[in-house]
Amino acid sequence: MRKIDEIIHQPIRLQLMAALVALRPGEQMEFVWLRDLLAVTDGNLGAHLAKLEGAGYVGVDKTFVNRRPKTFLSATDRGRAAFADNVAALREIMASAEQPKADE
Repeated sequence: MRKIDEIIHQPIRLQLMAALVALRPGEQMEFVWLRDLLAVTDGNLGAHLAKLEGAGYVGVDKTFVNRRPKTFLSATDRGRAAFADNVAALREIMASAEQPKADE
């Protein structure tokens, strides 16, 4: 059976990755939009992003728009592959739970 990716598996990081992977490759999501989507604080989201960025799963692009700092996020190719592997592992676990037991 495949292994769960402990970096992605934490609930907020799983939701975060799902949101970023839903974007097309090359597209980005603004930090504030993602924060509001996940209903977390800036600090909480920042901590989870640091963990994912450290693993190479998320790209962080900081820039200025109309003199205001903006942070844009995207899933890297490595992050997309890790998320797909994690989803496959979860599906295997679910499928094994649905199979009848030998003594039934």
